[in-house]
Amino acid sequence: MKAVFDHKEKINHNVTTFWWRLPRKVKFTAGQFTELYLPHKNPDERGKKHWFTISASPTNNLWSITTKDAGAKGSSFKKTLFKLKEGAEVDLAEPMGDFVLPKDKSIPLVFVAGGIGVTPFHSIVQYLLDTGEKREIQFIWALNEARDAIFLDLFKKYGIKPVLFVKEKGQSLTSQKILKLTGKAKRIYISGPEPMVETFMEELEKLGVPKNELVGDFFPGYPPI
Repeated sequence: MKAVFDHKEKINHNVTTFWWRLPRKVKFTAGQFTELYLPHKNPDERGKKHWFTISASPTNNLWSITTKDAGAKGSSFKKTLFKLKEGAEVDLAEPMGDFVLPKDKSIPLVFVAGGIGVTPFHSIVQYLLDTGEKREIQFIWALNEARDAIFLDLFKKYGIKPVLFVKEKGQSLTSQKILKLTGKAKRIYISGPEPMVETFMEELEKLGVPKNELVGDFFPGYPPI
């Protein structure tokens, strides 16, 4: 479907949110993702299509994606995206994915993010705030640097205090630490670089977390944290 680039919003030193106007109201569930098709000259091996979480809440009339700017080291796709002019038309895929809240509101939840893997949690928490829906949520976040933490005001507003593991401070997040902080009797959502998500999913299952209590959202192309 066609979408028009509305505006962008710089979130921190290397993260920007891009906002899109759609030709019609398209329903989606908080936590789902889309594919952005962005034709450009001389595309590199990363191609003309990338997957992105819809970082906006379904309560917003606009869609958004939130992503990192790798600068000169970035892909031809990312360089094109960051140079887009307002009013530019692109193609977005229909929303998809099952990284969404359980229908049973009584299930305690654990959100585990690696870096920019926070974006589906932004969508979910913004939706919960906008609708006034109450959920029990713990949030654990692995980061390369402390300054990489974004959207903290939003989480604070909902009553979530993220537990941060910052690599530059020598803090590493492990599956054992996740369970020590949260316990097994909870639904665990893990979002971030693909290697991190795969490792945690496998290890937590081996540590006794039922497979149906683990939900993963893989971000391809990002190095582990």
